[in-house]
Amino acid sequence: MFVDFLLEVFDHNQSAEAMVWKHRSFTYAMLLSKTREWQARLEQLAIPAGAVVIVEAEYSPTAIALLLALVSRGVIVVPISSAARAKRQEFIEIAQGEWSIVLSADDEFSCVTLGRAASHPLYSKLKFSAHPGLVVFSSGSTGKSKGAVHDFVPLLEKFRTPRKAFRTVPFLLFDHLGGVNTVLYTVSNGGCIVTVSARTPDGVLADVERHKVELLPTSPTFLNLIIISEAYLRHDLSSLKVVTYGTEPMPESTLKRFHSLFPHITLQQTYGLSEIGVLRSKSKSSDSLWVKVGGAEFHTRVVDGILHIKGNSVMLGYLNAANPFTEDGWLNTGDRVLEDGEYIRILGRESEIINVGGEKVYPAEVESVIQEMDNVLDVAVFKEANMITGNIPCARVTLKAPEDLQAFTHRLKQYCSQRLDRYKIPVKVRISEQVLYSDRFKRMRGGHVPAGR
Repeated sequence: MFVDFLLEVFDHNQSAEAMVWKHRSFTYAMLLSKTREWQARLEQLAIPAGAVVIVEAEYSPTAIALLLALVSRGVIVVPISSAARAKRQEFIEIAQGEWSIVLSADDEFSCVTLGRAASHPLYSKLKFSAHPGLVVFSSGSTGKSKGAVHDFVPLLEKFRTPRKAFRTVPFLLFDHLGGVNTVLYTVSNGGCIVTVSARTPDGVLADVERHKVELLPTSPTFLNLIIISEAYLRHDLSSLKVVTYGTEPMPESTLKRFHSLFPHITLQQTYGLSEIGVLRSKSKSSDSLWVKVGGAEFHTRVVDGILHIKGNSVMLGYLNAANPFTEDGWLNTGDRVLEDGEYIRILGRESEIINVGGEKVYPAEVESVIQEMDNVLDVAVFKEANMITGNIPCARVTLKAPEDLQAFTHRLKQYCSQRLDRYKIPVKVRISEQVLYSDRFKRMRGGHVPAGR
């Protein structure tokens, strides 16, 4: 019932290519057949409407068909990708998972009951309305992850309006609300989902070339990796029409460099959170950090420099955290922004801003400057407590070639002094051999970087 409009799109585009998985082509007829098969299988398994179902999977035709079949059955879906492997048990416990379906890399499945009964009030609200649900988790880079509960019905509504079809890489993962948004947008418009062989600059761009990808949704961190790795020199990107970026503030130097390298590609900033999904957006231009967000589904306002959002598809609430809504029903995003008419510029998370004696330092601004330096591969700017100023800015840097820490620190401070106010210049500088981003290619800021990716 809930996904019938999508299945109608599949039926009308039966001969069209719906997905490329492991370099194999799958038509919409095949995707429709798999969805029908899963609907029948879920009936046989007797998974009831309203059940909380953990789905461990990566993108595949089977995974997408399973997701749609679960939604059509009215269950509450909790997707978990391999990037969340370390937090798997934590997520299952927070979500109060009742059933578990695991899809292997070869698309084989197992299904078991987990021996618990979910009782969270937000689930009761979904069951009362007889609507399917979706639980997605914050990245949880510090502290315990927060589980955001969504009503799946309003999430689906914006995909009823036909829009442009693209051949698209679902770069944001299966358990990311941006990834779910990418899949639903693509299949609702009869586009083609192209999975990648490896989530590396060369791996992604090789598949962009091989399968004539037109749309790449990604993160500023990954765009910077494309630049510094020079992977773009090794692959033909002439098919790529649009690159969207979000999940974190974009360093201006990265945006300018990418735009200068690929003037034929439209760069579009997106805005989304685990709590709200992905808003429609329009960048002022491809090389501008100013963006208009909202559209018919969402309303925005700025209160004391912080972005607030209201809309039908905003989450119902958290499973394990305090209510983030204001008394009049707006979601406080925690993102500090500037305003210019209808446009905003996202400065960064309020929690990551460095307060130096009353002056505000935005990490992305400082990172943008340091990324322009010779021999710098990547940088993460973070804060440390200070008895005099409250906080001081610090920088962790990875280098292309080894360099003496003292000499590099002196060079960095000299470079920054010509481009930044004095209070924005990192007081402490550390050289790291570890990557400074997570499995989701999001900047990891903090006094330490977790081992691995």
